[in-house]
Amino acid sequence: MSAVDDPQKLFQDFLAPELRAISVRLDAVQARMAHQEIQRRHDKEDILRAIQTLADYRSLSERLARVESQH
Repeated sequence: MSAVDDPQKLFQDFLAPELRAISVRLDAVQARMAHQEIQRRHDKEDILRAIQTLADYRSLSERLARVESQH
């Protein structure tokens, strides 16, 4: 085996599979982060809808109170 073959064999036998494994793990982490971001966006939308519903209820409640106070 020549001096050139040793580094190439080292790369093929050890480094290449390790790099593939790291790439697979990185892909999994990126997918999980994307899912979490989507979930956070949905949670934020749910909170904003709830706030809007409360604001609408308060506005309606105040309007009803004004109508009742006029009679």
